[in-house]
Amino acid sequence: MATLPVILILCAAHSLAFPALKELEKQDKNLHLVERYLKRYYNLETVDKPITRMKSSNPFSEKLKQMQDFFGLEVTGKLDPATMDIIEKPRCANPDIANYVTSESHSKWETTNLTYRLLNFTPDMMQADVEHAVQKAFKVWSNVTPLRFTRIYDDISDIEISFVAGDHGDNSPFDGPGEFLAHAFDPGYGEGGDVHFDEDETWSKGTDGTNLFLIAAHEIGHALGLAHSKDPGALMFPFVVNVNTKDFQLSQDDINGIQSLYGLSKNPVQPTGPITPSACDNLIFDAITTLRGEIIFFKDRFCWRNLPQTSNTELRMIKMFWPSLPSDIDAAYENTDIDQVLIFKGSKYWALSGYEILEGYPKNIYKLGFPRNVAQIDAASYDEGTRKTYFFVGEQYWRFDEKKQKMDKGFPRQIEEDFPGIGHKINAVFQSDGFLYFFSGSVQHEFSLKTKRVTRILKSNSWLSCTEK
Repeated sequence: MATLPVILILCAAHSLAFPALKELEKQDKNLHLVERYLKRYYNLETVDKPITRMKSSNPFSEKLKQMQDFFGLEVTGKLDPATMDIIEKPRCANPDIANYVTSESHSKWETTNLTYRLLNFTPDMMQADVEHAVQKAFKVWSNVTPLRFTRIYDDISDIEISFVAGDHGDNSPFDGPGEFLAHAFDPGYGEGGDVHFDEDETWSKGTDGTNLFLIAAHEIGHALGLAHSKDPGALMFPFVVNVNTKDFQLSQDDINGIQSLYGLSKNPVQPTGPITPSACDNLIFDAITTLRGEIIFFKDRFCWRNLPQTSNTELRMIKMFWPSLPSDIDAAYENTDIDQVLIFKGSKYWALSGYEILEGYPKNIYKLGFPRNVAQIDAASYDEGTRKTYFFVGEQYWRFDEKKQKMDKGFPRQIEEDFPGIGHKINAVFQSDGFLYFFSGSVQHEFSLKTKRVTRILKSNSWLSCTEK
């Protein structure tokens, strides 16, 4: 009996230590994952000392800073959730470098008439669909340059394309489903220009698996001499987002890069592509919402994440976070009481829980009580104090009772009557610290909910980290 208290104490100590031990194991796993990532994509040399004991000014930390800078993250040299989020995403297996222009070897083909050959096919797709996806991927680049591509069947081609798995003999093994999707070699003899797709991925012509056309177009960019781009809207960004492939367009960044190698297109009218917006532009936002402490600014097919406790904002494509959401969102707001964000476009709306779209959506806005003559919502914001949501449409606004799930009586009302001084046309709105921020054109009005008046007029991009001098 005398030994019983000792046993209980030991068990209690063990139970208290167990969560801490699991956390240490998780940290150790993350550190080794990051080390492998930096070795593969940022040329980190083998680390001799344990990573956890390293100081901030060491090769590991410096390479991590380089990676954070490349992806527009806050450059700290330390692991944080935003950095781990990037590291854990599936991506192209080619390394990253500082700019869009050419690969590290600065190589290109000496001819504009190139051949390619499909060495095998994936069982995930019909052979005709694979052939069409690859042909379409080559056309992406020939449309904007003098390059011409011809498929051959027997002789060795300039660009050899194959589906392989695991260690396939080129010192760049694949890893199974996820993470490394494909890679390609710089232009040159032998393996030069060859493209390898990881057969362990599930390839498709749509959005069910990994879209072959988009990945092929990206890898062919490498085979032609392009490196990864910092531009999140570029095809050559390390993460290829499942965008609409029917009307696919190369970004202007991609066009500039490939034309720097092979010259302008021979078309009578030079092709142009969409330009990724900058935080320093005179921005007109489509919608703005808070999200678990962040502020999300939507613009066309992009969004900026204003992260808490940092001066940095990240620019990403919307579909990188929510693949099934549309571009050009009309309105958005966060209901903090139920931890949901509602996204509106036209007569439809979606509900998000963090970065997950809830089942059963999209739904129709008329279920919220809007009359049929309301075709879309211009802006929306939730008031935590009253548990009411304001919907702005044209020069009027509605007030929705979130608790009762119905519109309040006496609405719509004129915006100018209850929110004097903010103007009539509202593009976006969100609430922060007792103020509503109304965005109209390239300016915003800070409106005090307490005094019911405008307290400041600011540029629309004041919440973003514009670095131009």
